[in-house]
Amino acid sequence: MNEDANPAGSLPACPVEMTMTLISNKWRVLIVRDLLQGTKRFGELRRSVGGVSQKVLTANLRAMEDQGLVLRKVYAQVPPRVEYSLTPTGRSLRSVIDAMREWGEGYRRTRGV
Repeated sequence: MNEDANPAGSLPACPVEMTMTLISNKWRVLIVRDLLQGTKRFGELRRSVGGVSQKVLTANLRAMEDQGLVLRKVYAQVPPRVEYSLTPTGRSLRSVIDAMREWGEGYRRTRGV
C-alpha cells in the first residue's frame, strides 16, 4: 500500500500519529500553509511551495483530496482551470501550522539563526 494514500479506515488510533500521517511530509505542511491564505491554481501553488516537482505536488494534492483536507475544483473551459482550496477539515489545521510557526520563530531566536 502506498503510505501517501492512507484511507481513513487505516489511520492510527493515536491522535498525534494520525495528524503526522495526514501531514506526513514537508510538502503537505507547506501546501496547507499556503492554502490557508486562500484558493490557488496549480501553478500558483507550485511557485508558492517552492522546490517541489509537478509530479510530487500532484501526488500530494491527490492524497490530501482523498483524505478530505483539500478540495479540487475543475472549471470546464479551454484550457482547463483547476483550483485548490482547503476543506473545513484542512482549515482546522491552522492551529497546528500556527504552533509550528511560533515554535520555529522561538527556536530561531534562541539559537541565533
